[in-house]
Amino acid sequence: MRTATMGYAGRAQVHGAFGAAPAMFRAVSNPPAARQAMWGFFGALGGGTLPAKLSEKIAVAVADRNRCHYCLAAHTLLGKNAGASAEEMAEAQAGRSTDPQTAAALGFAAKLVDRRADVSDADVQGLREAGFSDEAIVEILAHVALNLFTNYVNIALDVPVDFPSVKLRQAA
Repeated sequence: MRTATMGYAGRAQVHGAFGAAPAMFRAVSNPPAARQAMWGFFGALGGGTLPAKLSEKIAVAVADRNRCHYCLAAHTLLGKNAGASAEEMAEAQAGRSTDPQTAAALGFAAKLVDRRADVSDADVQGLREAGFSDEAIVEILAHVALNLFTNYVNIALDVPVDFPSVKLRQAA
């Protein structure tokens, strides 16, 4: 992994959220624009309309499809911290949920990744029928986009996993 130092403001934000600087944040600490973009994206979506538990479930579904060990481990832990059970996170990793609204969001997120965003009007309408507003649908898209970015950073830079490991479900 490429190592870099994080500026004081970045360290303070990351340490405040995690209690330490996870390896992923160290990997994007230079250039500052990448760190600021990532942190800004996390902060903006953290204040959005989607509950944290759903956001983390989306993250593990995306991570598994992209074979990102780092994000799978980190977001599984964050999902449990947001109140999801280990079973719920394992199901989310596979893109499933017993809750119909969550299942709709995870299915849509999976289609976005698998089809490279080539989803149909019916796919979007399915989210509306599941109870998602247009604002929430765009937030789901934004969560997928953020997770694609973080997955790519962690895979491309071979960032060491500093969270409890979780086994991928997708075939090699």
